[in-house]
Amino acid sequence: MLLVTTRILWKPNMGHDRNSFRMNTTVIYNGATSMDNIIGFEFERYSKAMNINMNSDNDLDVSPVTLSSAWSRVARLLLLASLAVGGSVGNVFMISAVVVEDQLNKRGNAFLVNVALADLLVTGLVIPVSVIVILAGYAESLGACRFEWTLEALCFLVTVLTLATIAAENYARLCLPAERYASLTAGRVTTIIIVVWLIAVTVVALQSSLDIGPDFCRRRLSGIAMEQAVGASILVGLPALTTIFLYVKLVIRVRRVTRGSYKPPAVFSWDYELTKTNMCSCVMFVVFWLPFGLAVCVNSFVPVSTRVLYNLAWFALSKSCFNNLLYCVADRHFRSAYVKLFHYCCCKTTVSFSRRPRGGEGRNSSDVRLRVHIIHSYASPSSCRPTVARPNGRDVYEL
Repeated sequence: MLLVTTRILWKPNMGHDRNSFRMNTTVIYNGATSMDNIIGFEFERYSKAMNINMNSDNDLDVSPVTLSSAWSRVARLLLLASLAVGGSVGNVFMISAVVVEDQLNKRGNAFLVNVALADLLVTGLVIPVSVIVILAGYAESLGACRFEWTLEALCFLVTVLTLATIAAENYARLCLPAERYASLTAGRVTTIIIVVWLIAVTVVALQSSLDIGPDFCRRRLSGIAMEQAVGASILVGLPALTTIFLYVKLVIRVRRVTRGSYKPPAVFSWDYELTKTNMCSCVMFVVFWLPFGLAVCVNSFVPVSTRVLYNLAWFALSKSCFNNLLYCVADRHFRSAYVKLFHYCCCKTTVSFSRRPRGGEGRNSSDVRLRVHIIHSYASPSSCRPTVARPNGRDVYEL
């Protein structure tokens, strides 16, 4: 209990035209006589009770939409525009690679397309909004911030759930009999992808409507609510543990089978190479997102600087721009498809179409010619397009 006793003494001051007064204050708080200490203690206790994050004024120049105002406008614009353009082109290439490359054109790789689609929403919608705000010269907008953070939360949940699904699909493809893997039909793959998006949309909608937990747009960096902790354990922690368990079990079984002089088929080796790339993609996801997640958790107990939180959030956001590059570097078939797509989009005005041999003849997988599936009429002999004969028997059709 705080007891304050105030005694005011009025004395006329002969040296001035007006009266002045002297106020003597005595404060008793558990034997303490310093008002400054008491005020500081009470403010600290109030801040902890209300869970207010006490930040310095320098932290206010960091925006969740337009980065730090300490940077020049041109620097922020160039950085975000480069991330948006490079990330969007890379994610489009990753999606197209699954279509144009025969070895990647499998129903299970539709989950990779789903991850690339979530990343494309970030690089094609979230980051360009920040670019538009900087170009327009507007201050931080609450509507733009809410749009970006809501869409980013949606893509984050979709990626987490899809990575666990990819781990299950890879395990079924490499470790289970072909008859059991055949039960994963195209219809079931489509259903799983739709369910993943429905779960993510439902969770994000509930989060936005209930308005619980931290609100980074209004700088209300309060602690994590109990509902958020339970939801994160189910939707993030459980899929992460499932992914780790499946990949560890997969590696153990594959190494046990391939031990010794046994040489697996080429298709098995290619699938295992893609699986290892998927593992690296999971590691990259953890590297980009774990620092931000830890900072949010620590902020529930010890205040963390707003500058640190927002910078880690932008670092996590940039993951969507580099995941497609990982597949280009780590997997030969993605790399080959990227080369074909780049050659087709930037370096050639004509396209060489190769036809699959009929009957039981096999197709050479090292063929690097690009087949465009969506323009089937150009590959037809009855097409009205002019053709140019080639010595090796193939035809070139002008687009």
